Amino acid sequence: MPHPTVFKTPWFEIQTRASRTGDGPHYVVMPADYVTVVALTQDLRVVLVEQYRPAAERVTLELPSGLVDPGEAPEVTARRELFEETGFEVEELFSLGALIPDTGRLGNRLHCFFARVKESVRPRPKNNEGIEVRIVTLETVKSAINDGTFDHALHCGVWMLAISKGFVPA
Repeated sequence: MPHPTVFKTPWFEIQTRASRTGDGPHYVVMPADYVTVVALTQDLRVVLVEQYRPAAERVTLELPSGLVDPGEAPEVTARRELFEETGFEVEELFSLGALIPDTGRLGNRLHCFFARVKESVRPRPKNNEGIEVRIVTLETVKSAINDGTFDHALHCGVWMLAISKGFVPA
């Protein structure tokens, strides 16, 4: 049975869900699912992006990611977003699974991927509006996590999945 929608925009809707404890309805934000890709070059460098994020009010360092379009498979989105943001094409793509971004407020999924990228030509991003590509070492990512430069919680989670599944050296 569908849940009642109380507010809707092109970006998300808010639904109500019944409470099991009788303390009133719970409100759930329903954005589209999204994907995030841990992408490594042949020499084990990590493909990252920097961009201004209005919610954080600053430039952030992130993994390539994006929204799943209606009717699009997450694997297709992962390939598309990696290419659009960085110019890199996927050589091999592996699913790391899906995460729930926020169990208390969000009703979508984060589909997590690991990619080995093709490097025959220095890539040029398809749509580079405000996005800077950074190709960094594994140690740089570790340092950026430790010093708070790489602080997107969902992306840190995807990074840890890639390590725990053996795609990225610990």
